[in-house]
Amino acid sequence: MTTATTAPIYSSLLDMIGNTPMLQISKIDTGVCKLFVKLENLNPGQSVKDRIAVAMIASAEQSGKLKPGGRIIEATAGNTGIALALIGALKGYKLTVVMPDKMSDEKMAHLRAMGAEVVLTRSDVAKGHPEYYQDMAQRMADEDPNSFYVNQFANDDNTRAHFETTGPEIWKQMGGDIDAFVAGVGSGGTIAGVGAYLKSHNPKCQIILADPRGSILAPLVNEGKIVEAGSWLVEGIGEDFVPSILDMNVIDHAYTVTDAEAFAAVRELLRKEGILAGSSVGVLMHAALQYCREQTTPKRVVTLICDSGAKYLSKMYNDFWMRDQGFLAREKNGDLRDLITRRHDRGEDFVLQPKLPLSLAIRKMRMFGVSQMAVLDSNEALVGILDESDVLLALGRDPHASNDLVGAHMTSRVETIHPSKSSDDLMPIFRADRVAVVHDGKVFYGLITKIDMIHHLRVQVAT
Repeated sequence: MTTATTAPIYSSLLDMIGNTPMLQISKIDTGVCKLFVKLENLNPGQSVKDRIAVAMIASAEQSGKLKPGGRIIEATAGNTGIALALIGALKGYKLTVVMPDKMSDEKMAHLRAMGAEVVLTRSDVAKGHPEYYQDMAQRMADEDPNSFYVNQFANDDNTRAHFETTGPEIWKQMGGDIDAFVAGVGSGGTIAGVGAYLKSHNPKCQIILADPRGSILAPLVNEGKIVEAGSWLVEGIGEDFVPSILDMNVIDHAYTVTDAEAFAAVRELLRKEGILAGSSVGVLMHAALQYCREQTTPKRVVTLICDSGAKYLSKMYNDFWMRDQGFLAREKNGDLRDLITRRHDRGEDFVLQPKLPLSLAIRKMRMFGVSQMAVLDSNEALVGILDESDVLLALGRDPHASNDLVGAHMTSRVETIHPSKSSDDLMPIFRADRVAVVHDGKVFYGLITKIDMIHHLRVQVAT
């Protein structure tokens, strides 16, 4: 363990933003290169966006655009919003954030816990549509004279923050010996600011763009080609337009990274290096590793751990979510068992016992986000199903029924279906408003719900 000087005592959380440590990757193959990651997840708000939030708010205060007790409005994938919420709370500002609806529940919960108003809007529309998150934020700001629209995508203080802090820190930490810097574009400030600073000190330093597949930026950098934007699941990175603060001339080359590659890279980073990082880091890591492995002479390469993976535990760190999205393969049986989201025979589901109190069943349903659960006896034999209708009827008849046992209110007449049956045989069960219980007479495999069937049909169309 490296001996370090004692950390100082700070009088404000804002003073703790920046000066993040650098770590050399040692357990993942980087070819002939050395790869270093700057741990921006160690900022107080757990992301690189803390830097720009401080700069943009300070500038707005100085210019008079943001007045005491005013309202900050911003369009964000989450991290800028969290940084603004942190600073706004410390300085007494109200905050409204407009977010696309694909963002993680953890980000929304974090923002609301800090007192921010969260407005969700559609993630399937492009710039210019009234429900596009940036257009909506701009409209809200226009309607409130006491508000300040941050607009990180066109705010020069965004780029300035990285030119004046992140870039110099990287240069100093690397002792001026850096051959390439890999970053993505969320708003464009990081790669533009750091890239400009590094090139001002070493014009030969390569600035590499890591871009999710579906974003318009990589084709523009590599081919000068304007393409129509697609969709991607990685959060906070990639664009369907070119932000005005993004100087494309600073970028030397771009790598396109798929969602699958990004999620695999970030999970490997946790497994091998112990770094719990956000989904955009997966894009950066995959691109950085690809760049490193392509080199034939040793180079020193830097990328960022943009944010913490604690905001994504329900997504790419959740094996069930990864399987549902098709990123983790599971063994196929070629029958109805493939439609079961949580297989009981593999220990993936949540079940009840008839002698458990109904109150515990209710808590489990809420905790696991399910509306029905199988009831098994002590011998693992299926004896019933308890769903939200059973619970509702029980409490409707007797408000104290939560003290009863599950067995008193479960549905005992369970209609099972053999795994060898066709998916068409599920439709009569669903029309009767029941859940399909897959059982071969000996083994209970699990439940198939209507939403499982919908997911199955959507996957069939997609493939």
